Amino acid sequence: IMLFLLLIPVVVVVLVVIVSPRPSKLKLAGAHVMITGGSSGIGLEIAKECARQGGFVTLVARNAEKLAQAKAEVEPHLKNGGEHQCVMILPMDVSESYDKVERGIRKVEEKLGPVDVLVNCAGVSHAQVFEDTPAEKFEWLMKINLLGSIYCSKAVVGGMKLRKKGRIAFVSSQAGQTGVFGYTGYAATKYALRGLAETLQMEIKPFNMAVTISFPPDTDTPGFHSEDNTKPEETRLISETAGLFSADVVARSLVRDIVKGEFLHTVGLDGFILGNLTVGMAPCNSIVSALLQVLLMSPLRIVALAYLKSFDIIVAKCARKNVDKMGKKLS
Repeated sequence: IMLFLLLIPVVVVVLVVIVSPRPSKLKLAGAHVMITGGSSGIGLEIAKECARQGGFVTLVARNAEKLAQAKAEVEPHLKNGGEHQCVMILPMDVSESYDKVERGIRKVEEKLGPVDVLVNCAGVSHAQVFEDTPAEKFEWLMKINLLGSIYCSKAVVGGMKLRKKGRIAFVSSQAGQTGVFGYTGYAATKYALRGLAETLQMEIKPFNMAVTISFPPDTDTPGFHSEDNTKPEETRLISETAGLFSADVVARSLVRDIVKGEFLHTVGLDGFILGNLTVGMAPCNSIVSALLQVLLMSPLRIVALAYLKSFDIIVAKCARKNVDKMGKKLS
């Protein structure tokens, strides 16, 4: 124990040398914030928080009617951005084509100026056993969850580089950190977002920019409840182990990390465990976070194995139940 305690100051000194500094802090007051999937759920709550901090907000989603309702919900939160602070809406399918996405974003930028913060929150989910999942569902998930984020980010990253200012955020999921029964299609797209985020962060770092990737747990949103009705029992039981968080809590903490330029964003105890356990080669610009990752990765592996064991027990119980049901039908 004494040797361990003596090593901590040495580790801290090493981390001070090798951990990269954060980019300059970005102020939301007067900044143009674009949020895809901004008509409901986490995206809508992010819009409210950015509006409260003085941001000029653009909400992007497919349904124009829902966007208009969302705009009406966000507008009462406008403050600290001056008399011209406003909320705009952009009805658009972010997965349709890059050309259409770029044209849509340019039209908004003509009115509100270049995008300073892009939050890629548009996403869909589908839970079903792998062999029963139609091939078109995998394509649908990949187009919206991954390609939609790529198209929007590609449309704004060049301008951010020229101005040496900007933030790009991706909303993944805890299913983008660990496999969950029934989420073969969904998890694949959310894991892909991490690869995109880590690589993009390396490319834009010299330009005083930052990427943030969020791994929220189950969140109380319309999308979650609609999906919950069709989840396999195994998926539902495993998801329940992490609890259900409010969209407001997730949004507020994510906005805080975006402004600071943090790469990893997690919520709750399970999020903290997964974030530190699966950090791998992810970038880090905080001495405190780096120290926690170094100290906790090994012991948290034991915790992770315990979680996986509990998940295996859930799946095995459900499998036995299904076999019994089939036996009763046959008899």
